[in-house]
Amino acid sequence: MSFEHLSGKKVKFDIVNKNGAVLVPADSVLNEDTLRLLQQHEINPFDVLVQAAEDHTPPGSPSKLIQEAANYSKHLYDRLQYDRKVPLIEIKNQLIPVVRQISRHPDLLELFESVKAKDEYTHQHNIGVGVLSTLIGQWLNLEESELALLSLAATIHDIGKVRIPQEVLLKPGKLTKEEFDEMKRHTIYGYEILKGTVGLSPRVMLVALQHHERLDGTGYPLHLKKGEIDLWSQIVAVADVFHAISSKRPYQDPMPFYKVVTLMRQGSFGELNPEIVSLLLDKFINALLGKKVVLTDGCLAEVVHINSLDDLHPLVKIEDSLLDLSRNRDIHIQQILS
Repeated sequence: MSFEHLSGKKVKFDIVNKNGAVLVPADSVLNEDTLRLLQQHEINPFDVLVQAAEDHTPPGSPSKLIQEAANYSKHLYDRLQYDRKVPLIEIKNQLIPVVRQISRHPDLLELFESVKAKDEYTHQHNIGVGVLSTLIGQWLNLEESELALLSLAATIHDIGKVRIPQEVLLKPGKLTKEEFDEMKRHTIYGYEILKGTVGLSPRVMLVALQHHERLDGTGYPLHLKKGEIDLWSQIVAVADVFHAISSKRPYQDPMPFYKVVTLMRQGSFGELNPEIVSLLLDKFINALLGKKVVLTDGCLAEVVHINSLDDLHPLVKIEDSLLDLSRNRDIHIQQILS
């Protein structure tokens, strides 16, 4: 029996031996001595209930708000498995204000690091795309009424995934052709679910249907081209790709920052709206100034100057030395430290 995973944890209840004698009182922190005592009395480590780790995240921080919103999203999807009615008023009153609040956080890069999915992908992705799309809408100076609807559309863009089997949705390996074809149907399922929702803007339904369409017609499900794809769908498509490749997914680790930027600029995920891609990436790169980053060689650096002609290779400071990444092109920004 291994007790290693219990070291340093606080027990929830008294731990007693076979004779009912208390070996470790409730609220005690387990250490080397107490764990040895439990082993001597043949206590099963899996019978030891410990308290959840304390959450020291400040209540109003992006990380805290995102987790709360993701929990709500999961609860919503669980309900939709049994009740096909979308609680539109509840979503507008409880979820969207949180998404809007997160998007107003003043530190863009802290926000970026907070919205990246790190464990439970599906629902953190919903919130991340909602926040990023709202940011883009703000930068495009959309009117308030449009921005509120865009936030809603982006946050529930993947609602059709409630009809995708869990074994496909959460599969850790590569999907088979049949599984991928089923996964792609979430766009149609989402449109069908939202179409039956009274009082919902048709543009919100279109985002669910169109967010995997591409301007060159290579997307799905309808292979639409530039003039046929709603602007909101184009915004959500950019946010969707940016968040997905920056996050840890069931089948793929997050890409390093430089690769996210490079691949999106190259159009490696189908032709996205180039103006929206440039707007999003330029905002994030310019926000690097003065920030701490980890380079691909493992060094910790500070960005001290953005090169306008080669913004992905800034001038950085490592301790007391300067390094121009535009002249050392084998070194890149791996990660941003918020």
